[in-house]
Amino acid sequence: MINPDKERILLTVAARGGSKGVKNKNIRMLCGAPLIAYTIIQAKKWGRAERIVCSTDSDEIASIARQYGADVPFMRPPELATDESGKLEVLRHAVKTVEREDGAVYSIIVDLDVTAPVRKISDIERALQLFQEKRPKTIFSVVPSRKNPYFNMVELDDENRAVLVKVLDSMVMRRQDAPRVYDMNASIYVYNRDYLLDESTQSAISDRSFAFVMDELSAFDIDSELDFQFIEFLVSKGVVTL
Repeated sequence: MINPDKERILLTVAARGGSKGVKNKNIRMLCGAPLIAYTIIQAKKWGRAERIVCSTDSDEIASIARQYGADVPFMRPPELATDESGKLEVLRHAVKTVEREDGAVYSIIVDLDVTAPVRKISDIERALQLFQEKRPKTIFSVVPSRKNPYFNMVELDDENRAVLVKVLDSMVMRRQDAPRVYDMNASIYVYNRDYLLDESTQSAISDRSFAFVMDELSAFDIDSELDFQFIEFLVSKGVVTL
């Protein structure tokens, strides 16, 4: 019997079959295991989600996801598996489908990105704790930015002149003196169900979002052949652990 008062957590892992940069990227072998395996293993070790669901259009990805312990209760529709498909549309489809199957409501959706596996179990837990403390529409993970729009990031104006992206009343002479800025590292997202399922929602950034700060190594995103080689090098040197 499902307790209707319990705050249920659904963890999603989105992995479509098509990949232009690296063929079969989501299941490409990395340090002895398919890339997707690391995210699923982390989710299972975390152990706080009622279900870990993989959304994919690929039978091969589905098979590997099941092998490592994720549920694949549906195949993603073709219209949600194109280069133009938005992530939020994919997540909305997953949540609605799982809720219909379970006859239950998942009030918190945690989404882990397959291509950003450099994360700790404690990162997922702390992101959830931040969500439960602040009760925002979204939480998303970030890392300290290597570039700062107040100091060393420029854009081109109408006459092709380079100007600082953001200007303060006084010139910033040292990067350390500039306001702190962060890069979204696409590793961990936590969504309020109602915000996510609202068809007008188009971004993880809302009028009530909070950032969960991860360490700089967590900025690493695997999106190319070189990325695979580099992270294998980092693992071999003990710099990162998957």
